Amino acid sequence: MDIKQLIHTLQHTHQLQPEQMQTLLTAAFSDAVIRAELAQAAQQTAQAVFGNKIYIRGLIEFTNYCRNDCYYCGIRRSNTEAVRYRLTEEQILSCCEQGYALGFRTFVLQGGEDLIYSDTDLAAIISAIKQAYPDCAGADRYLLRHETADSEHYARLHPAELKLSNRKRCLRDLKELGYQVGTGFMVGSPWQTMANLLEDLAFIRELQPQMIGIGPFIPHHATPFKNY
Repeated sequence: MDIKQLIHTLQHTHQLQPEQMQTLLTAAFSDAVIRAELAQAAQQTAQAVFGNKIYIRGLIEFTNYCRNDCYYCGIRRSNTEAVRYRLTEEQILSCCEQGYALGFRTFVLQGGEDLIYSDTDLAAIISAIKQAYPDCAGADRYLLRHETADSEHYARLHPAELKLSNRKRCLRDLKELGYQVGTGFMVGSPWQTMANLLEDLAFIRELQPQMIGIGPFIPHHATPFKNY
C-alpha cells in the first residue's frame, strides 16, 4: 500500500496497523508534500464533523504555583526565576465577566498543582461561576495530558515521584466519573522515538477521549532541558 492509499485508509477508516502508521509518520516527517496531503485530509475530516465552526474557550490561568518538578516545564517548583501569582475568587469571576461580555460561554480554569486551593475552594469558585453564568457549563470537562505513553520515556521527563501509571489511572477515573476527558502529548521531547509516538496514538485510541491536545516540545531556559 503506497502513502496516498495509507492516507485514504486512515481518513476513511480512522485506523491503520502499527507498521502502516509508522510508515506514514516516517514519510510525513521527511516529505513536505506528504505533510500537505495529510493536512488536507485532516481539514476535510474536521469540516465533515464541525463544518466551519470554531469552538473557543476562555482560558483563565489562575495560578502558576506547582508542587511538581517536571523537567520540561517553566513553572516547575525548582524554577526560582518564575514570578509566582495566585488569583482570588473575585479576580477569577472578574475574568469570567470580561470573557462573557466578549462572547465566551466556556471557561477553563488552568494552573499548576497548587495545593493552596482546596477541593472546597475550587467547588465554591465553580459554583459561583455557574450561578453568575447559568448558560455556561459546570465542571464537566477535564484536560490532563499524559505527555508520553511510554513509562521509560515518562521517567526521563519527570522526577521519580511522578508515575505514568498514576496519570493513566487519573484519566480513567475521570472518564468513570462522567467527565469529558482530554489528554495529549508533546512532539519532539528529549529522547522521543517513533515508537513512543505510535504508543501515544495507540493509547489515545484506547482511551477514546473527547479532547486531544498535541503540541511541540519547546525548551524553557530555566529547566534542565534548556539546551535540548
